[in-house]
Amino acid sequence: MYDVILFDLDGTLTDSKDGIIESIQHALSELGIRESNVDKLVSFIGVPLIESFRKHYSLDATQARRGIELYRKHYADVGIQTNAAYPGIPELLEELNAQGKRLIIATVKATVFAENVLKYLKLLDYFVSVVGGDLDTDGTSKTEIVRRALSQSKVTPKQKAVMVGDRKHDVIAAHSSGIDSIAVTYGYGSLEEIRNANPTYCARSVEELKELLMKSPS
Repeated sequence: MYDVILFDLDGTLTDSKDGIIESIQHALSELGIRESNVDKLVSFIGVPLIESFRKHYSLDATQARRGIELYRKHYADVGIQTNAAYPGIPELLEELNAQGKRLIIATVKATVFAENVLKYLKLLDYFVSVVGGDLDTDGTSKTEIVRRALSQSKVTPKQKAVMVGDRKHDVIAAHSSGIDSIAVTYGYGSLEEIRNANPTYCARSVEELKELLMKSPS
């Protein structure tokens, strides 16, 4: 069994799509950009915002940073309240916590927002730490966040650790950090994206995720 479990937040533990997309649309609208293609905006989830703004809309650094400011203001005021835990997630966290597993949040979402979401959903107490991005930076890569989470929590090589997430960035970060990965396919990453990242395991549901987390790693 795994001793330490790192969880992504959006698309892994919570269904947060509506609030995130609405906040992105608001930011873009304030920048003079109208975007109604929801599928395009889903690709923003789990990726540093500055990367997505610049990639998809060719914004310069100043415009992208302004977009982040607008997004964060709207998300703080409105978006957080649209979050919901996926069915079965609270029970899974409770069981893992009862078994003495060390649960850590590792997300590109700003730490303060991640903590507020978890408080809103009454899930915060299950985690020993929440490691996310900083409000005073443009964005932190998932690899850096995972490494920071492992370091801050003093995870030793003897402890079996795994990263659980729904995007390729979660799998890549796990590979780079020398730990296993479980890619969930019920989130926001496409099946092709996940398979191409070559995760250690895939889970099609919360029930399959539970089975994998109770399984001894190879």
